[in-house]
Amino acid sequence: MDDHESDEGESDDLDAVLSRVRDRAVPEPEERGRLRAVAGELVERAREAIADLPVEADVVQVGSTARGTWVSGDRDIDLFVRFDADLDRAQLEEYGLAVGHAVLPDGHEEYAEHPYVKGSYEGFDVDLVPCHDVETAGDLVSAVDRTPFHDAYLSARLDDDLADDVVLAKAFLKGIGAYGSDLRTEGFSGYLTELLVLELGGFVPLVESARSWHPPVEFDPEGHAEETFDDPLVVVDPTDPTRNVAAVLSAANAARFQHYARELLAAPRESLFEPEDPEALDAAGVRAHLDRRETTPVAVVFDAPDLVDDQLWPQLRRSLDGIVRGLNAHGFDVLRAQAMVDDDRAEGGPTGAVRAALYAELEVAERPAVERHEGPPVAVRKHAASFYESYADDVDPETYGPFIDGERYVVEREREFATVRAYLESDAAGDVALGAQVERAFAERDVLVGDAVATLAATFGTTLREFYEPHP
Repeated sequence: MDDHESDEGESDDLDAVLSRVRDRAVPEPEERGRLRAVAGELVERAREAIADLPVEADVVQVGSTARGTWVSGDRDIDLFVRFDADLDRAQLEEYGLAVGHAVLPDGHEEYAEHPYVKGSYEGFDVDLVPCHDVETAGDLVSAVDRTPFHDAYLSARLDDDLADDVVLAKAFLKGIGAYGSDLRTEGFSGYLTELLVLELGGFVPLVESARSWHPPVEFDPEGHAEETFDDPLVVVDPTDPTRNVAAVLSAANAARFQHYARELLAAPRESLFEPEDPEALDAAGVRAHLDRRETTPVAVVFDAPDLVDDQLWPQLRRSLDGIVRGLNAHGFDVLRAQAMVDDDRAEGGPTGAVRAALYAELEVAERPAVERHEGPPVAVRKHAASFYESYADDVDPETYGPFIDGERYVVEREREFATVRAYLESDAAGDVALGAQVERAFAERDVLVGDAVATLAATFGTTLREFYEPHP
């Protein structure tokens, strides 16, 4: 995305840009009517399924499509089946899944805090989630129990103008790649976006505020916070004083929003509301970047554990952090690194046996055969003597010293790993802090060094383009 050019090559008036975006992003009455009709059918199907249960329950539609704050073209319907707060978890799951499968006979089960049914109906993506019907958000039995409270809070406060501004905000966040609270994206959730628009009084006031944020930034709509939070953006949940709605938001996505808020106000253009669809980088393109950069790329490639994304990505990031620390500790100076998952899976394709990679570019890929190891100053008698004596009788011809350099004892000893390949293929590479299930897959890893990483373009081409052609 070019930061300084609109589709027409120059900036437009902000009001004109927002008017055009609003025309295409806010759903037309026909789209709203179609969604209401389908949601009504699903609610009726759910009520019929509930009637066959030995317990009482009700069903409510929640989320952006319930509040009229979805971006045109989104096809999500979220239904929550509320059971008595005293119902035990096992029964909640049993009855909730029974309703879900009755409403969506071709649906499949996914897992958040507990299982729910996901499927499609009349072209819409439907989540049917069981929860407890608790008195207040402070009485939660599980995290999903708070969602109906979110819906009630916003529905009572968002008028039509604010709802349209929420749609603008969501379109903007989608356009800059910062929308979505899944743990792969770590962006702005729909609920967070709606609270910010409500709190600031519209989309334009929100971006005007964001351009001057100095993290940490905190908003507390109800003035009832009971906790302190160590996050770049804090929005205290108006239904739960102990929760930061922005907890998932990464520092990078908070900064990305601020960057593009400034861009929008300085040079308004519709392209900021249009998500990029980058073309996959091919092997020749990867090699061209490598030739120009003169770094050494490395990749550790393995079968991704068969987990949903919200479980997989935290493990991949933890593993990447561990590998980066290990590379740096052995002198291979990481310039930049990224976890990658097969492009098909990353774009919502099939789960299962797909490939993952921990990818890094190194400033140094080969080190001398010896490394310097400093001891304490000679004046520190006890520790200095211990260091000196531990090496004085060393007959290893690869060890030089001990000798005095400045005020310290020093030895130069054989380096454990002189090449990055030797390190990454060793057991030591698996001794870093890897994600628990990544660690098992890591044992069957392939290690690619240098130009060999170009072969990854067939699997990770889109992510490689994002890596080698980064933008804010």
